[in-house]
Amino acid sequence: MADPELEMLRQQRMAQLRSQYQGGDESSQKAAEEQRQKIQDMKHSILSQVLDQSARARLNTLSLGKPEKAKMVEEMLVNMAQRGQLPGKLGEKELISLLESVNQQTQKTTTVKFDRRRAALDSDDDL
Repeated sequence: MADPELEMLRQQRMAQLRSQYQGGDESSQKAAEEQRQKIQDMKHSILSQVLDQSARARLNTLSLGKPEKAKMVEEMLVNMAQRGQLPGKLGEKELISLLESVNQQTQKTTTVKFDRRRAALDSDDDL
């Protein structure tokens, strides 16, 4: 007699826990999304204060082609602005020089190694 009652109580409790978990999950997702939006707005505000129109346009163009590099440059500019390392608004030429320095720092050298023994393309066997 206690078994069906116990099973019914377990099911009710599980339903209650599921509803609590799903409700809490939605609210935490909304809060995280609001936090991301607030950070994004703050970053755009700082970038608009630090860059002039032509530099901002160049950064937007870069973000279309290479979004990870543009994000890295944006983060660098925001950090520099927060530390007070930027004297005023950056123009397009200053942004280009900053991009060139970032390119030099992140440039990877690629080497191609060809192993002739594995490829079995030895021309000496043809004679």
